[in-house]
Amino acid sequence: MKLHILRLLVITLAGASAFVVITNVRAEKAASSMLPQPVQQPAVTAAQQDKPTEQVQKNIKVLTGLPQWQLIPVMNYMAASLGRRCNYCHVNNNGQWDYASDDKQEKNTAREMIKLVLDTNKNTFKGNVEVGCYTCHRGRSQPNSIPALPLPVPSPGAGQRPGGGGPPAQAPGQQPQAQASPSATPAQPTADDILNKYINAIGGTAAIDKIKTRVMKGTMVTANGQTISYELHQTAPNKAYELFTAQRGSMERAVNGETGWEKNPQGVHELVGQQLADLKLSMQLFRNIKLKEQFTRLRFGGREKIGDRDAYVLNAGTADNRRERLYFDAENGLLLRRVSFTQTLIGVIPEQIDFEDYRDVEGVKLPFTIRLSSVDPGNPISTRKFDEIKLNGPIDDSKFNLPPKPATP
Repeated sequence: MKLHILRLLVITLAGASAFVVITNVRAEKAASSMLPQPVQQPAVTAAQQDKPTEQVQKNIKVLTGLPQWQLIPVMNYMAASLGRRCNYCHVNNNGQWDYASDDKQEKNTAREMIKLVLDTNKNTFKGNVEVGCYTCHRGRSQPNSIPALPLPVPSPGAGQRPGGGGPPAQAPGQQPQAQASPSATPAQPTADDILNKYINAIGGTAAIDKIKTRVMKGTMVTANGQTISYELHQTAPNKAYELFTAQRGSMERAVNGETGWEKNPQGVHELVGQQLADLKLSMQLFRNIKLKEQFTRLRFGGREKIGDRDAYVLNAGTADNRRERLYFDAENGLLLRRVSFTQTLIGVIPEQIDFEDYRDVEGVKLPFTIRLSSVDPGNPISTRKFDEIKLNGPIDDSKFNLPPKPATP
């Protein structure tokens, strides 16, 4: 029954040629300026970020119940799934966006496809998000539902006849050959084995516990090759400040204990709710060092290749049901990659971080290259390369304080 419905989904989605992108002018400006997309979206207050998007945006008809903070990631997910951009569905007249307009048929078609995805997951998969836009589209506005010919010809397996599925033919009267005993399967490492090896690989618990502050300076290179100056200042246990500087302006973000803020050319904004929670999580001093404390569930997930390196995989889960996959170099134990998954109404959105160029910094090995891959069509890959990382130096505590808002004229 599930297979029948999935086939129906493929056929139906083949007629879809759109996605809905209900975003705002400031997000477009952030993408065009190649600065990181601001946490605080235009015309949306921090207090509105946790509200259902239909209470914040205009003309929301099928994504009702979607938290406002997920709207932009969901729009990017749909864009990436179809290989298109905002103007495929939305009206743009001489640079002026009218996102609420229903003038384009593609937008109405997208709504029908969203309904189909929601209904399929509800009725076939008991509400679990098993089917999404990418299930059928795979980066194309019109999915290819017909196998491409010629099909690849598989190579015969050892001990099998070409074109057949059984053992090689035996001459009459020939005694059957004894089958070789299967080689012993190597013992699988436990999650504790992998994490302990990682801690030892980067310097050991004693060296890690000495870290009180960290300052990282370098550049962020965007997908189109633009270079942006970047700084990150962190103080244990829960203070952090980052600065992005480009030709068109700068953006600052900070967390200070239980508060957070952002300053960009549009002004100063306090952060609350999910936006603040996400920023606090991403800017933790020990975010990619003390891993064991971050998860309530950890289990071995097999071996995979990361480039030319063999990697052990851990499947991880948090207390609030967020899922991640962690990849560790099987030989030296270093963290190579972490992939996080955000579940939404219409699909699971991945975000991938790769760690490269580990160097010793005062007895602790840290990555000097960090590459972020996301479903953002405007900047799908950004790479942070650090020229300088310093530990335990003084940091002015005022960096983390909310800047005063400019006086109203």
